[in-house]
Amino acid sequence: MNKFRMAREEVGLTQEQVAKMLSVDQSTVSYWESGDVKPRADKLPQLAKLYGCKIDDLFDDADRPA
Repeated sequence: MNKFRMAREEVGLTQEQVAKMLSVDQSTVSYWESGDVKPRADKLPQLAKLYGCKIDDLFDDADRPA
């Protein structure tokens, strides 16, 4: 399972709730969770704060941004 989805589910939020909080479409959150696209760099701190984790926790070692 994708780490973005795992983190979201651990805090009990829906994709729609996350989308509203970050001012993005629900489909954008779905794309992040499917691995089709990565969140923009400016969204990563917001996601980490929302999910109560570090940015690095949202990525597998091979997928971490440089």
